[in-house]
Amino acid sequence: MNVAYPYTLEPQPEGGFLVQFVDLEEAFTEGDTEEQAAFNAAEVLTGVLAVRLEQGEVIPPPSPANGRPVALPDAPVQAALLIHFARQGHSLSELARAMGTSWPAAQRLTRPGNPTLKQLERAAAALGKRLVLSLE
Repeated sequence: MNVAYPYTLEPQPEGGFLVQFVDLEEAFTEGDTEEQAAFNAAEVLTGVLAVRLEQGEVIPPPSPANGRPVALPDAPVQAALLIHFARQGHSLSELARAMGTSWPAAQRLTRPGNPTLKQLERAAAALGKRLVLSLE
């Protein structure tokens, strides 16, 4: 699964660019240049998704980009999102049992933090998935 969220980039009459995420109405920012707007987009996306994860709010999967620019949250939020989406239909208790760990330990994997690769591999295996890393 990919957690690249598309956004619109609109030039503003007074200069700069407005960024609005397609799937997250509260996620918007701006930048003086397209490059700055893209950097700010990743920052605001990370913040909005981290808050939603911490508060147990609904997180929509990203829409297809369809030629729009996309932003990725930082690595700890990406890891939590991937576990969040992969465990749909599985309770935290089921995940903890399958991993041979405690419920609080399984819950920590669904929150932004710094899980180890070993923890992520165990969680992926428990969900019938495999961990794949990529540098882009």
